[in-house]
Amino acid sequence: MQKVIECVPNFSEGQRKEVIDTIAHAIAGVEGVALLDIDPGLSTNRTIYTFVGHPQAVIEAALAAGRAAYNLIDMTKHSGEHPRIGAMDVVPFVPVQNATMADCIEIAREFADRLSMELSIPVYLYGEAQEQEYRRDLSQIREGEYEALYSKIRKPEWKPDFGPIEFLPTWGATCVGARKFLIAYNINLLGTKEQAHRIALNVREEGRSKEEPGKLKSVRGLGWWLEEANLSQISLNLTDFEITNIHAAYLQCVAEAESLNIGLCGSQIVGLVPLRPLLMAADYFIQKENLFILDEDQKLRLVIQRLGLNSIAPFIPKERIIEYIIRDREGHDDTINSMEIKELVKHVGARTLVPGGSCVTALVATLGTALGTMCALLTYGMRKWETLEPEMRAIIAPLHTTTKTLMETLDTDTELLNAYMTVQKMTETNEEERHFKQITENRCLQRCLEVSLEIMRQINNLWESLERLAPLFNINTKADFLVGIKCLDTAMYGALKRIETFSSSLLKNTDTIDDNESQTKKTQKYYEEEAKTYFEKTQKYVQIILKLAESRNE
Repeated sequence: MQKVIECVPNFSEGQRKEVIDTIAHAIAGVEGVALLDIDPGLSTNRTIYTFVGHPQAVIEAALAAGRAAYNLIDMTKHSGEHPRIGAMDVVPFVPVQNATMADCIEIAREFADRLSMELSIPVYLYGEAQEQEYRRDLSQIREGEYEALYSKIRKPEWKPDFGPIEFLPTWGATCVGARKFLIAYNINLLGTKEQAHRIALNVREEGRSKEEPGKLKSVRGLGWWLEEANLSQISLNLTDFEITNIHAAYLQCVAEAESLNIGLCGSQIVGLVPLRPLLMAADYFIQKENLFILDEDQKLRLVIQRLGLNSIAPFIPKERIIEYIIRDREGHDDTINSMEIKELVKHVGARTLVPGGSCVTALVATLGTALGTMCALLTYGMRKWETLEPEMRAIIAPLHTTTKTLMETLDTDTELLNAYMTVQKMTETNEEERHFKQITENRCLQRCLEVSLEIMRQINNLWESLERLAPLFNINTKADFLVGIKCLDTAMYGALKRIETFSSSLLKNTDTIDDNESQTKKTQKYYEEEAKTYFEKTQKYVQIILKLAESRNE
């Protein structure tokens, strides 16, 4: 899988459309990148661009954006609510897919070097890309902002990491970094700029001073006035949502505003956001309010309503959640999950090995859990079975989750088998190539074993829930329930047979390789024994569950 990096450059221009568009066109014109979002702010006089791509393409796009801005933004004429130090103020690189922080650090340093040389501008590293602790935080570098840069840049301790040690009036300086996803999050206050800033000081990590730290970790913040909305905002940067997520920041600001008798009316996510923090917020409200919501779409609706994310502008998930945008841009027309049923049947029945028994096993397992979920859902939420609602909630949740997990194995299994078949076609012109091919085949086989065993594990974890459901489900779904159980029984059989086949091939392949033979035999035995244990458990549960269900008449 190709590495995907996100870049989120912030430019000190949010009012002149022609300048904003010129920079956007420069980014979009680079092959291999996708410009996902442009977020200009009138009051902040700042525009945030978000684009993704493979490492080299992202560097080229960021350079193209810098070149475009060089003669268009004049910092001597700039003013705005947001702290800034230069025209191309901040350029962070963020790992998105199959990439690490180390990758982003390397990218940040290469970009900083090339930008400084090409435009002859001073560049500071920050975040994970900066090795010196006293200048790792962006606020440390931007202290005093653009207006203080003239004297600051001449101090030995504030020498730029790249580029000339001189003040460039029209440009200022650029900060380049590597970081985790940063969520720019604003809470709307029906009060003054000063009141918003007071709350920001209370909640941000650094607080007012070392003696008066704030209440939320991994949060930066300040208060400002948003002229176009006629309200003030507590503007927060959540630098690690795993530590402080959006719902925690919002609720803390609500408490602070209530203590000051100030009205609060919703919030705003600036730019794009990962899916995970939104689902984390949804899970918080679901647990707190004892709600029962399973669908991702409904969870997002809940968060949008509870946090008031539509208060400034509509929050449209497919346009604001980065995973959704990437998925839409990449397209998935060739995946098993995206095929119509007639196309899938045609592919399975074709004169090819893939998709074959493994894919069908995963599909039958998914259909089995889906039928079980359907039977439970048609029992839940009806007045006739109102007393069963706590029990149904406990049963439906694992069935729904497992269905989603099993659906993903459809493509994973197919991709692995395609990879294995590709490896088998590799040439063996010498001993080194033969050895490499066999090792690679073994790795593919082991991953195939893991996927088949994972299908068995997922089903195995459901038998107790299905046994609880058997005497309770809506009697009108009896036939559906029985078919679902037989689907799961068949899937367990299919997965067991695939494991026996894959482990046999793995052992046969290892017999021709000297290294790690004994370890491979142990691995093969482990997979087979675990699979047989699950299959035996399945036979026992299937008999019990079918007997319970078959005996029901109402």
